[in-house]
Amino acid sequence: MSTRSSDTVIAGYIPLLDSALLVAAARLGFAEEEGIDLQLVRETSWANIRDRISVGHFDVVHMLGPMPIAASLNITSLAVPMRVPMALGLGGNAITVSCAIWDQMSAADAGEEGDPASTGAALAQVIAERKTAGGDPLRFGVVHPFSGHAYELRYWLAAAGIDPDADVEITVLPPPLMPDALAVGQIDGYCVGEPWNTAAVHAGTGRIATFKEAIWPASPEKVLGVTESWAERNPDRLDRLVRSLVRSAEWCGNKENAPQLAALLASAEFLDCPANLCLPALTDQMRLSKAGPALDIPFMTFSGPLAHCPRLEHGLWFYSQMVRWGQAGFNAADLDIVRDTFSSAIYRRACGVGEQSALRQPQPARFFDQTPFDPDAIEAYVEAFDLKV
Repeated sequence: MSTRSSDTVIAGYIPLLDSALLVAAARLGFAEEEGIDLQLVRETSWANIRDRISVGHFDVVHMLGPMPIAASLNITSLAVPMRVPMALGLGGNAITVSCAIWDQMSAADAGEEGDPASTGAALAQVIAERKTAGGDPLRFGVVHPFSGHAYELRYWLAAAGIDPDADVEITVLPPPLMPDALAVGQIDGYCVGEPWNTAAVHAGTGRIATFKEAIWPASPEKVLGVTESWAERNPDRLDRLVRSLVRSAEWCGNKENAPQLAALLASAEFLDCPANLCLPALTDQMRLSKAGPALDIPFMTFSGPLAHCPRLEHGLWFYSQMVRWGQAGFNAADLDIVRDTFSSAIYRRACGVGEQSALRQPQPARFFDQTPFDPDAIEAYVEAFDLKV
């Protein structure tokens, strides 16, 4: 017989910096202040996160932004209808390549500060020369097919004229394994959240080519995921959890707290890594190479309503990429499912925020290649890419 109290919330998470809101809420008293006994369970892969919440092992999860949409659309394993009560921050990913590949990209005039246009063009030249020489395709790692990482990598490659399904190989790896896979040559690059890009830079085995904030500024990464059924059965508990995470976000977003947060996240219980690997992204002082300078980059954002409130534009862009890359066929009825999944209703209810608060971004979504995104014209947006890669 279960001994869980009515105020217990079991949360699964992956060891990444953007689990910070859950970790700080559980360990620094924010959840307790709302009467929530927040119990954290570290997982090894996003597939495990998806499967365990689907079968009821977890109440809520630290989740890839596109994954609740894939589950609600029934296009992933063990799919159940899901909801996104809040986002857990913006940004935080980067695309890292081996130092050998970077040397070739640098010779092809790749920008030193992570400009996605110049680094993409340089990579396209490297790939073309490799193909002419009869070399094997480059292999890139992503954390899951339904992930911001996969879509950002594909978007960057395609904008440079590189076909992600023909010119390179894309494989799936758990985030903490990526630096080691790069070091031993199993992959040539990867897209992952911090601190696993900085880990390769620090080890001298990788170089950050570009990053999420440069590809799609102010874009979502991880979200709080919950099944529709749990959300409907536990509205008060969910509201209190959301409020505790909003307070946790304000604390995590204060740069003065970065050393304490880095030490907490780096502990053996959570990320189990040196604290100095966590600090660059938490302080927006990123080193793209081991010998290079620390660059003042707005790398990830935890605090502020625009970092918390689910926005329809974000969910609809994720869906557009599922259609673009053949994971889903366009269906107008699916748009309503996406809107329900990424609705701001739970967040607004929990925080007492009005309907006009943050339902749309203050400005349209912006991408580095200047391709406009109209959330009211998803089918036309996706079809336009047929004229490109």
